[in-house]
Amino acid sequence: MTLPYPHLLAPLDLGFTQLKNRVLMGSMHTGLEESNDGFKKLAAFYAERAKGGVGLIVTGGFSPNFRGRLHPLSAQFSSGRAARAHRTITDAVHEHGGKIALQLLHAGRYAMHPFALSASHIRAPISKFTPFEMSERQILKTIKDFAKSAELAREAGYDGVEIMGSEGYLINQFICARSNTRYDRWGGSYENRIRFPLEIVKAVRDRVGTDFIIIFRLSMLDLVEQGSTHDEVVELAKALEKAGVTIINTGIGWHEARVPTIATQVPRAAFAWVTERLKGEVSIPLVTCNRINTPQVAEDILASGQADMVSMARPFLADADFVNKAEQDKADDINTCIACNQACLDHVFKGKRASCLVNPQACYETELVIAPATAKRKVAVIGGGMAGMSFAVTAAKRGFEVVLFEKSGALGGQFNLAMQIPGKEEFKETIRYYTRQVAHAHIEVRLNTEADSDTLRDFDEVVIATGVKPRFPAIQGVDHPKVIDYQTFIREQPELGGRVAIIGAGGIGIDVATMITEPENQTLTDWLQDWGIDPTLSYEGGLLPHEHYVAQRQVWLLQRKDGRVGKGPGKTTGWIHRKTLEKRGVELLGGVSYEKIDDAGLHITLEGQHHILPADQIILCAGQESVNDLKAELEEKGIKAHLIGGAEHAGELDAKRAIRQGVELAIRL
Repeated sequence: MTLPYPHLLAPLDLGFTQLKNRVLMGSMHTGLEESNDGFKKLAAFYAERAKGGVGLIVTGGFSPNFRGRLHPLSAQFSSGRAARAHRTITDAVHEHGGKIALQLLHAGRYAMHPFALSASHIRAPISKFTPFEMSERQILKTIKDFAKSAELAREAGYDGVEIMGSEGYLINQFICARSNTRYDRWGGSYENRIRFPLEIVKAVRDRVGTDFIIIFRLSMLDLVEQGSTHDEVVELAKALEKAGVTIINTGIGWHEARVPTIATQVPRAAFAWVTERLKGEVSIPLVTCNRINTPQVAEDILASGQADMVSMARPFLADADFVNKAEQDKADDINTCIACNQACLDHVFKGKRASCLVNPQACYETELVIAPATAKRKVAVIGGGMAGMSFAVTAAKRGFEVVLFEKSGALGGQFNLAMQIPGKEEFKETIRYYTRQVAHAHIEVRLNTEADSDTLRDFDEVVIATGVKPRFPAIQGVDHPKVIDYQTFIREQPELGGRVAIIGAGGIGIDVATMITEPENQTLTDWLQDWGIDPTLSYEGGLLPHEHYVAQRQVWLLQRKDGRVGKGPGKTTGWIHRKTLEKRGVELLGGVSYEKIDDAGLHITLEGQHHILPADQIILCAGQESVNDLKAELEEKGIKAHLIGGAEHAGELDAKRAIRQGVELAIRL
């Protein structure tokens, strides 16, 4: 039988062991590593991915010693007790035929505590603490700690370890002159600066033997000033192979780099070419990564010879069965990662448990359990957006009879608008997935139907997921022909003039500003140039000396409150939005009072001064209001109704909350 994705699903022989396919589940910190009863939950999380067909799983990062922890209470793996505790995880993975490697990560100067150590006494731009420069004794001890932790990982049942040498963590800090200004044998020349990673690998290999996987996460593109050159990357890769590394995994960008590398704005497989540049220089397998989220993208990379394996992390939050569905030629049934970061990275950076916007069960496998209902009921869902569909699908899985009413001619709700925003095209994948799940569950869908209380009288439960409508602020002249609300604008996309004012700088305002300043027909080459990435790898760190962008039109993005404008809803993506708009010449104005709108444009007061913005169009992005008029009417007639999504709370558009509410309510009923 011919496999649907023959390169992706082909086994990989490592000599002493074999991986069943070319899929590596990349390292992700979930927050379960430090939580009460976290290992039991982690075991369930990884077991689902092993059951789903992943060839090799890599855990979140564990420090080999106390000073290498990311936070004072972060995960550490350095004792027999830790090894015994981890057996819960490795046994669960092996039970389902999977393989798993423990990632060893020393934070270095990225540590968020006063005991941070690094190659040199240089504070990172994103850190609060200046690290102590490591002494010779501390360096040697850290090398031994890595080796000891690797040996303990083997005792714990792990099939290998991944040594984190990228993303700007400690090992990367030794490698680059940016953070290594030493003059001893651990600094100065490149040969000296790479001594630290090589000695770690040698020590690890000596302790674990020859039949244990050692992955080295190598920063192939630092994207910071004074980063490694391509020739230096090649030199280190060859030395790592000689030192005993089994697999080299690609790392892209330091955490302090001001270039997006994994957000949804990044084109799919945007950095596979970086790994390809190393092909032929070493004989061990190379793994490529970043924004690979469909089997076809992965297959194309492998078929073209850009890499030997693909690493996908967040796609396995979105769908644990990614590989099995690919093998069954059911790619359309994969819940695709949309790279929004809202429930994964944003949560972790806030000290919360990671999950997934499109799959709330991720990291909640033992808690959000979809069990058969004890009493079968007939449920009506009003609104076919993401909240309505997530409820309908989950309720149907429990055995409820579900009828879904949608007043428009298509399912998807606000995502039908979101997917038209440049950089958010992935949102159409979520509509595709949930629409298919609705069909698979044999849910009756009534499009172009606005349900009323008479229609709903025969249902046991009614779930109102009618979403939001734009809020029209009380500004004189808000009904002027120049004015258009964001929903109408995105839906109809009328021709714009050369000057546009946007009222409201929340997530919607940012999206609209991005949409109207996006260059036409942008290719990957254009995107790389736009962000100052050197595709020839001729410059240190892969950064071009200058970024270049020409503004297409004059745009003002306005907000009432004082402070930074264009922050956006995402903790880890807000800076990308701001930098994008600033590069495109968008004028960001905070502390604005709106006076009126007339033929002259938008009249505002800013810092006590009156101004007229001569806008040709004014787009309203001033928030939303819930659409839930039906609830009171239903309750008057004794029909039980529930509100979820935007109907329950408008606020900032929050698909993460909407989808999760749908799942939680369906489980609770």
